[in-house]
Amino acid sequence: MAHLDAYNRPISYLRISVTDRCNLRCVYCMPPEGIPWRPHEEILRYEEIETVVRAAAELGISKVRLTGGEPLVRLGIVDLVRMLSRIPGIDDLAMTTNGVLLSRYALALAEAGLKRVNISLDTLRPERFQQITRLGRLDDVLTGIEAARQAGLEPIKINTVVVRDMNDDEVVDLARKTTEAGWNVRFIELMPVGNGVLAEGERQNVVVTAKEIRQKIEAALGKLEPAKVSVGNGPSRYYRLVGAKGTIGFITPISEHFCYHCNRLRLTADGQLRPCLLSDQEIDLRTPLRQGASVAEIRDLLLRGIESKPLQHHLAENMMPGSRVMSEIGG
Repeated sequence: MAHLDAYNRPISYLRISVTDRCNLRCVYCMPPEGIPWRPHEEILRYEEIETVVRAAAELGISKVRLTGGEPLVRLGIVDLVRMLSRIPGIDDLAMTTNGVLLSRYALALAEAGLKRVNISLDTLRPERFQQITRLGRLDDVLTGIEAARQAGLEPIKINTVVVRDMNDDEVVDLARKTTEAGWNVRFIELMPVGNGVLAEGERQNVVVTAKEIRQKIEAALGKLEPAKVSVGNGPSRYYRLVGAKGTIGFITPISEHFCYHCNRLRLTADGQLRPCLLSDQEIDLRTPLRQGASVAEIRDLLLRGIESKPLQHHLAENMMPGSRVMSEIGG
């Protein structure tokens, strides 16, 4: 059974950034030259991540998601998936990826025990994709989506960060994919995390709320009906167009926060436990791990993280986290 935090929320989900490195330079995430990478020795080794997950499982955490940066750029990622999939109590092992390398790894990941993938995709237009990511090719991601489907990494979810005057004119096209191709698309409000390329004022001005996105979709495609999602629903609220196989989800950290239902902890690539994405509070796990801490000792540190989870973030009061960019935390 999942352990309860101070506000009676069951904490059942651990997101793990396995690397701060990425093969793209998305305009809302990084400057063109990227960010200074953490030295290799600061990044948790796979055996250390395994210890953390074993400790988490003892506290009733059953869902683990691997993120980055871009997790597929880390050498041996399939081996880590295999290690974690064998841990008793972990029944939902998933990954968030930009999809660029997914066609190369999808089958091996599935065979190693990965259950599902979320794929970041902000546009369906090849030229715009290159402009947003600076380094990517849309065809690589579309091929990756198909490879994931064939490997059985389903339900596949498409994560779209909506930014005003960048891609907000495509929300209808993306929503239409839930009917035409059975995609499950989640629209995400831009979050003001870290010192990314958009300044604080710019981020406020380019946020497109879920309400606005929904209005655009319903005006073009018809009414959205509530939909139930069986696994990995997280903070999204899901809907479905009439006759659509796929779903449309909205993640609303800005306009309508979901803190009261938050069920997760986050582990950064350099071994810091973050009880809240939108707070700079961290608990060092790397140092005790390097000093030979047991699973029980790490479990106690995780328990401290659970018990210190805040009730909610404070973006509305302009209290914004600034110590890390999103690529270091893993979203």
